Amino acid sequence: MVMESNELNKDPFEGTNVNADNTSAEKPAANEADDYSALDREALIGLLKQLLKEKPVGDIKEQVDNIRKVFDKASEEIEDKARKVFVESGEPIELFVHQPDELQKQFSALLFEYRSKRDNERQSQEQIKEKNLVAKYEVIEGIKDLLNRQESLNDTFQEFRDLQQKWRDIGPVPQSKLHDLWETFHLHVENFYNYIKINNELRDLDLKKNYELKIELCEKAEALMLEPSPVKAFKSLQNLHDQWREVGPVPRDKKEELWDRFKAVTAKINQRQQEHFESLKNQLRKNLEAKTELCEKAESLLEKELTSPKEWEEKSKQLIDLQQIWKTIGFAPKKENNLVYERFRKACDTFFNNKRDFFKSYKEDQQNNLQLKTELCIQAEAMKDSQDWKKATDEYIRIQKKWKEIGPVPRKQSDVVWKRFREACDYFFNRKKDFFSNIDEAQDNNLKLKEAIIAELSAFELKDDSEQCFEALQEFQRRWSDIGFVPIKEKDRVNQEFRNLINQKFDHLNLNEVDKNLQKFRNKLENWKTNDQFNEKIGQERNKIIIKLKQLENDIILWENNIGFFAKSKNSDALVRDFQHKIESGKRNIRLLNKKLDLIDEML
Repeated sequence: MVMESNELNKDPFEGTNVNADNTSAEKPAANEADDYSALDREALIGLLKQLLKEKPVGDIKEQVDNIRKVFDKASEEIEDKARKVFVESGEPIELFVHQPDELQKQFSALLFEYRSKRDNERQSQEQIKEKNLVAKYEVIEGIKDLLNRQESLNDTFQEFRDLQQKWRDIGPVPQSKLHDLWETFHLHVENFYNYIKINNELRDLDLKKNYELKIELCEKAEALMLEPSPVKAFKSLQNLHDQWREVGPVPRDKKEELWDRFKAVTAKINQRQQEHFESLKNQLRKNLEAKTELCEKAESLLEKELTSPKEWEEKSKQLIDLQQIWKTIGFAPKKENNLVYERFRKACDTFFNNKRDFFKSYKEDQQNNLQLKTELCIQAEAMKDSQDWKKATDEYIRIQKKWKEIGPVPRKQSDVVWKRFREACDYFFNRKKDFFSNIDEAQDNNLKLKEAIIAELSAFELKDDSEQCFEALQEFQRRWSDIGFVPIKEKDRVNQEFRNLINQKFDHLNLNEVDKNLQKFRNKLENWKTNDQFNEKIGQERNKIIIKLKQLENDIILWENNIGFFAKSKNSDALVRDFQHKIESGKRNIRLLNKKLDLIDEML
């Protein structure tokens, strides 16, 4: 190959930054068509072992990544099945902890072996590049030595050819030393050609051959514009640049034209590569913003104190939704990727640890509730054969109310303990229903007894001894309450007649207004019980009394403040007395209302 000395005077690559890797050949690409989805996890482990044993680690990256994806997917499916079985067993999902199985441990060990070999290979390659650098400088020294030879030009030129081939056979060198190496090489090659002064015929043939080779390299570079992947096109271009350096000079009149053509397509491919990486950077920044927003939402779930399983389940669903969204977002910039992941993971771990602690305490409460409800079941079963219908009914109503006040029990025992309690209640009330379905005659007798009490009460004459009369009237009420039901069509009449008559008697007693008022209130409650309206109305009545109590307490505070204000003013005695009267009256009413509350509690 003949080279023109002026052609070598300047390296076509001088001053041009192509960011090229000086590797003389690209690594073989993995077969992207490889489909491992049909393999089970054992087969995937065996395949990975085979790759690590038979092939260089630098050639199997794509295959290892594909195997890892299929293996991880299979492991996730197994984990999802285990989680589903765990939840179906009645356990909360947040208590599920998956432990890696033996296959996952083997696979992780193989991945560690792969990464170790890959790192060792990279380190070894750097050492080889340093050795290659030394070897290429030895070639340059050999070219320099040719200038002092006294042998024939043919022998010298053949030795020069051998040195050129040796140069080409030597592998890549460190990127930082590449430019100076080529400058030195070209300088001594040019000196050699100037020294031997090859004849024009050989020179023209060599220039023509070099021209054809560089035309072919230009065409290959232009064909890379059709490559869909900017990354693959850029890597292939670096290989073409390495080949361009190896080719010698071309005819002088074609030199600039040819280099401009190759440089133009280089600029376009570099621009595509730059735009591709700018797009990736923008996407990474957007991913970081999206992941930061998810971190803030996850952290906001920790701010509110959750006090019920329902609240925990609602917030857990929200956090799981955030985790699913996280999986759909790609990587963030390398510098922030681990930081934002640790932030999100910390929020998730803290939430589920708090939830685990809550349910641990909640389970203890449920066990206590189960004990309380079991005790109510025992009470209900002990009374289910009772013949004292009124007393047993009141007691059943009381324990049913208490049952509602007790919180939930463990899910596995919930239906069992409820069925036990309900069966005891239903058994009693069905007996009561059967009993009272055939008591028309008994109700007629009860009506006669109550009418007799009304007649007796009507004939009862009040005496001077108010206390004795009061006790006698209370006895009438007791006797009245002890008598059972009357026919429904007569119930309102006899109850109203008795109530009016007993209230009239109490009104004529020489009692204070508080006792009278309290006795009338008792009569009203008794009437509600008789008419089966007690449970329906007692809650509303109790709330009304409590509201009145709070209003009176507030009014008394206001009146006492007003006394303090007007006491400093002249001619305010009348106002002060008025307020004092209101305060005394309010306190009396408070005592009365409290007694009414006591009476309600007594009758519940």
